[in-house]
Amino acid sequence: MANRSHPEPKTCSTCGRTIEWRRKWADDWDQVRYCSQRCRRSRPGPVDRALEAAIVELLAARPASSTVCPSEAARRVATAGDDGADDADRHGNDEGWRDVMEPARAAARRLVADGQVVIKQRGRMVDPSTAKGPIRLAPGPGLGRPTDPIPSGQ
Repeated sequence: MANRSHPEPKTCSTCGRTIEWRRKWADDWDQVRYCSQRCRRSRPGPVDRALEAAIVELLAARPASSTVCPSEAARRVATAGDDGADDADRHGNDEGWRDVMEPARAAARRLVADGQVVIKQRGRMVDPSTAKGPIRLAPGPGLGRPTDPIPSGQ
């Protein structure tokens, strides 16, 4: 059997998981953007964008060698809209943030695809599509650090 060359894998626009080439997509591989019908129906919305922004803000506020847990971004976004929140909500002790954990992991995977974040487990970089269990997020090569010098002319 001849060794066939398949196109490079893509990243799902919704969940950030890797999309492997399939024969059924041979004719329209260039138009494939989603890994499943579920991802096609549930495109990233305002909460997803807020999670991405929260992850970037948390990483930018820490030293370059530090990592953050996606739950920190989930807590920040879940409690952001609570104007009348009680003390438990303000301090992130409310359980509502758990509902935002999978979207927070998906936001992290999208940021990995953009090169802004890397996902680590036990201090080692891992493939975001196959990572199971606790993960940490570290700054990627595409994340502009606030300590970077500002180019002249700005």
